[in-house]
Amino acid sequence: MIASIEQVRARYAYGCAVEGSRLANHSREYKSYVKKIPALIKTNGLGATVAFIAAKKKDNPRKKEYAYQVIYNQLMGWLVQKGLVEGDKELVEQIISLNSPIYRQVTMEVLALFKWMGRFAEALIAGEAND
Repeated sequence: MIASIEQVRARYAYGCAVEGSRLANHSREYKSYVKKIPALIKTNGLGATVAFIAAKKKDNPRKKEYAYQVIYNQLMGWLVQKGLVEGDKELVEQIISLNSPIYRQVTMEVLALFKWMGRFAEALIAGEAND
C-alpha cells in the first residue's frame, strides 16, 4: 500500500510531537511554540518566522528555548526529506533565497506540517507553558 503525502506528513509530525513530549521540563514550551508558529507564518511570512525560530533556539537542553532548537531541527529534517532545501546549508538563508512560486509551496508545506504537529502536541503533552 502506498501512503499518501498526508499520511507521510502525519507520521513525521507524530514523531516530532513524541520527541517534543520527551523534552523533560520543556515539553509544554514545545507544545506552545508549535501551536503558535502557523499564526506567526500567516502574520509575518515564512522567512521572518524561520529567522525568529533560528534567533530563539538554544543548544542547551536546560534552557526553555531548547524547544526552538528541536523545532528548527524537525522543520529542517522535513524540508530536506521533501527535497525542498539542502541539509548542509543554513535554513533561513535557503528560505529567503527561494523564488516566489517555490517560497509559496514551501510555506504551504510548512503550514500543513505544523497543523499536524500542533494536533499531536496537543494530544501528547498535558498542560500549558508558563510564559
